[in-house]
Amino acid sequence: MEKVSAIIIAGNEEKNIADCLESVRWADEIVVVNSESGDRTVEIAGRYTDKVFVRKWEGYASQKGFSLEKASNEWVLSIDADERVSPELLAEIRSLDFGSADGFYIPRRNYFLNKVVRSCGWSPDYQLRLFRKSRTTLTSRQVHEGFVVDGKRDYLKGELIHYTHTSIAATLQKINEYSTLEAEEKSGRIRVTGPKIFFKPIWAFFQHFVIRRGFTDGVHGLMVSIIHAITKTQVYMKIWEIQNARPKR
Repeated sequence: MEKVSAIIIAGNEEKNIADCLESVRWADEIVVVNSESGDRTVEIAGRYTDKVFVRKWEGYASQKGFSLEKASNEWVLSIDADERVSPELLAEIRSLDFGSADGFYIPRRNYFLNKVVRSCGWSPDYQLRLFRKSRTTLTSRQVHEGFVVDGKRDYLKGELIHYTHTSIAATLQKINEYSTLEAEEKSGRIRVTGPKIFFKPIWAFFQHFVIRRGFTDGVHGLMVSIIHAITKTQVYMKIWEIQNARPKR
C-alpha cells in the first residue's frame, strides 16, 4: 500500500472532528486545516495529528487547496469533517492497486436525519477523493468545489459515510450559506425573472421527488425534495436581489 495523507478542512466542527479523524487514523499523515473559530476543533484534532493549521477562512476551494499543499505524500485522501471512512472502504484502500489509476471516485452513503437516502440523486454520489497530488488541481468554484485529476480515473465500491443533515435547523442554516455562494457565483451568468423564481423550485421538487424517485424514501425523500426546492428558491431570489435590489457601487 502506498503512503496516504488524509486532508480535512474544518470550522466549528468539535462535534464531528473526533469521529472523522478516528476513521482515518490508519493514514500515514493527517492534515487538518481549521478556520478561525472559538470551539475545541483544534484541541481535539491535536490528539490525532501534529499537522493542525489555523487559517483565516477564504472559501472552500482556498482552504482545500491549502490543505493539499501541506500534504507531504503523493497519494491524498480528502475527507470532510462530517464524513467517515467505512470499514469496507478502508479494506478496499488497503488492498488497492494504486498503479491502476491516478485518481479514484468514492461513493457516499448520505444520511438525512437518521436515514440513508438512496433516491433524489443522492446515491451513489461519486466523489473524486483519492488521488495523486502531483496530478491534481482544484476547481475555483465558491461552492461544490472539486478536485480535477489529469490522468486515468477509476471507481471504488467502499463508501464514505456522510452525516450531512443531522437536523432540520442545521440543514436550513447550511443551505442558506450555500445558496448565497451559489447566487454570487451565478449572478453574472444568468438573468433571473419572476417566472424563473416561481417555476425553478417547482421543477426542482418534481425532479427530485418524481424523476429521481424521492417518493421511494418516504417522508425522508419528501423532505429532501422540499429542501432542494427551498435551496433553488433561495438561489434565484438572491440572484434577483444582486441584479436588481442592491445599491449600485
